[in-house]
Amino acid sequence: MAEDSNSDPMRIDVELVRQLAQMLDETQLTEIEVEDGGRRIRIARKAAAAPAVHYAPAPVTTPVAAAATPVEAAAPVASANAVKSPMVGTAYLSPEPGAASFISIGKTVAAGETLLIVEAMKVMNPILAPSAGTVKAILVESGQPVEFDQPLVVVE
Repeated sequence: MAEDSNSDPMRIDVELVRQLAQMLDETQLTEIEVEDGGRRIRIARKAAAAPAVHYAPAPVTTPVAAAATPVEAAAPVASANAVKSPMVGTAYLSPEPGAASFISIGKTVAAGETLLIVEAMKVMNPILAPSAGTVKAILVESGQPVEFDQPLVVVE
């Protein structure tokens, strides 16, 4: 008499379920699925609703008459040699909070040396010096959001 393998009740490994649930919490995932032979376990939770965002109204400005004498504008930063952000994210000038910055103005850097980090989707992406040179300007602050192709650092 052959026994039908589908008639056996599934044995649940409670410890595995706990580990998977903990992994969901640690990774901020909403779903995880594992398969081992004929056994498949899927753990999911509802995604938290995005918090409501309220924007303050734009400040009202009144036009000001031009000054009689021209005011010198700040010298434009030479961005021809600027290292640009390859992605949208958040720029960090040091490897971790409280640590020394990777670079400072006047520092000599080697080709391939880390200038800063851009965090995108919880991944830290090192931004490397394309060539050896001296840091002439740092165009972002640590923790500042950056856009794709935005100049970050001038190295000459």
